[in-house]
Amino acid sequence: MLNSTQVSHFTLAAYFDTGGFKYLYFMIVMSLYVFIVSANVLLIVVICSNRSLHEPMYLFLCSLFVNELYGSTGLFPFLLVQILSDIHTVAAPLCFLQIFFVYSYGSIEFLNLTIMSYDRYLAICYPLQYNTRMTWNKVVVLIAVIWLLTFLVNFATLTLIVPLQLCGNVINKVYCDNHSIVKLACYDTTVNNIYGLIVSSLAIFCPLILILYSYIKILKVCYSGSKQTRQKAVSTCTPHLASLLNFSFGASFEILQSRFNMNNLPNMLRIFLSLYFLTCPPLFNPVMYGLKLAKIRVACKRVKLITLIRL
Repeated sequence: MLNSTQVSHFTLAAYFDTGGFKYLYFMIVMSLYVFIVSANVLLIVVICSNRSLHEPMYLFLCSLFVNELYGSTGLFPFLLVQILSDIHTVAAPLCFLQIFFVYSYGSIEFLNLTIMSYDRYLAICYPLQYNTRMTWNKVVVLIAVIWLLTFLVNFATLTLIVPLQLCGNVINKVYCDNHSIVKLACYDTTVNNIYGLIVSSLAIFCPLILILYSYIKILKVCYSGSKQTRQKAVSTCTPHLASLLNFSFGASFEILQSRFNMNNLPNMLRIFLSLYFLTCPPLFNPVMYGLKLAKIRVACKRVKLITLIRL
């Protein structure tokens, strides 16, 4: 019988032989990673270096972009190594570390989008009181709570899965996954399941209630407000809603795939959908916010102009 101290590595069974195409896949994934890093770093620099963008909405955006760098770094270098490798194995400590990265990235992303919906609710429903309700200190505390709470919760998750006695080491995915390891356990995993159910419920339903409440209030104000109010709501809420739906789609499929058998789907489709919530938001969000928010567009042009002058 194998246990957690004897399992030195895990085998990722979702990879398949791509022959000479592995170099093409490597270049595609590398290009995506370079674009994600470049786009998110650019917007972080733009927000941090422009005082006009030191407002709650843009600070929450900065936190979002930092998280996307964090999540991408936990996935893409690992994928690049696995694409070129003929033996798709990963050391157990690295596997557990990747689980921490992936799950904390997902939690921070959803919580950050939740706080952003609350921020838009205050800005649209209480414009005259916005600066007193959403102060600089409150923004810092909210961002700090999102990150610290997520790290604590996911550290607790690791403390529950690392000691598990395992009867196998094959994970049917292209990256390490908490639920896949729990399914390899030899003995009862009731504690893990109960903890996972409680954390998942709180992490999904509590933010979802706040998001729904915020947008119901925003819709009411838009319905009864002036044309200018409606235009402001559309311009500031559209990027956020697009980001929220984009992330929710990928995360929902990943949750469903972890809980139910989807072997009837083509292998390439399952791989793509399992990676969606880790790759598409970091690709999509910088482009969406960079194009839709006028202040960021202007600041990006200013940074580009300054760079050209210095050159």
